[in-house]
Amino acid sequence: MARILLTGATGFVGRAAAQVLKARGNDLRCVVRTGTVGRLVGLGISDEVVETPDLFAETSEWWSEVAAETDIVLHAAWYAEPGKYLTSGKNVDCLAGTLRIAQGVARAGVGRFVGVGTCFEYDLSPGYLTHMTPLDPTTPYAAAKAAAYLTLREWLPRQGVSFLWARLFYLYGPGEDERRLVSYLHRQLALGKPVELTRGEQVRDFMDVREAARLLVDELESTRIGAVNISSGQGITVRALAESIADIYDRRDLLHFGARPENLTDPPLVVGLRDSGAEA
Repeated sequence: MARILLTGATGFVGRAAAQVLKARGNDLRCVVRTGTVGRLVGLGISDEVVETPDLFAETSEWWSEVAAETDIVLHAAWYAEPGKYLTSGKNVDCLAGTLRIAQGVARAGVGRFVGVGTCFEYDLSPGYLTHMTPLDPTTPYAAAKAAAYLTLREWLPRQGVSFLWARLFYLYGPGEDERRLVSYLHRQLALGKPVELTRGEQVRDFMDVREAARLLVDELESTRIGAVNISSGQGITVRALAESIADIYDRRDLLHFGARPENLTDPPLVVGLRDSGAEA
């Protein structure tokens, strides 16, 4: 059992991680946005909660106090509003705030820092991606995540803090924003409404957020350092995924493939491979 400081506990990934951490007997100290504590109640999480209007605006001194007497920090918070987060200027705020969090954590003597990254940090052209695939972010979101990783990889170990960066791929599941693909599919199909899609030939590494949270906590509890993929290692086309969901409702007839234009910059294949080692 460990005392863990968790950011983003009310978010899509953070909620799932909080539930896994609690199920394994850990004590949590959750840093949440002011007014969102109620979201934790329904999860059965009644641990210590610290509220702030904007966790990315807090000083490193503030974080040093908040992180005191904790063993591990899991930093899952980031701006992630669908349709906006990839190019938003808020990514710069998240990057700067993340570095201040790390400074405070190091000052507080926390032994391990685990951050949540994204597959979009990689050069996606190889299709099958390992933690050793070169980085080549092409959006402000991916670039800010990659910058956080590169900076903390070099700085935190020099402060005596074990550092791990866990890159997520394509998640779905409980708490998913209704604008995301799987949630959109379920909502439309449940209402008997048509689903407009591209041709759906893209191959992606989809994973239930609950399984991703389990893998994330496994890595948090390990001694792994550097970078790691939180992924299934298996690809499925968007078409096949949509058809499998439509079959739940027996409504493949509602799937309109090709109704949306193709994104010419969208890579045809993105699959994350997991292995036994991480970058030191």
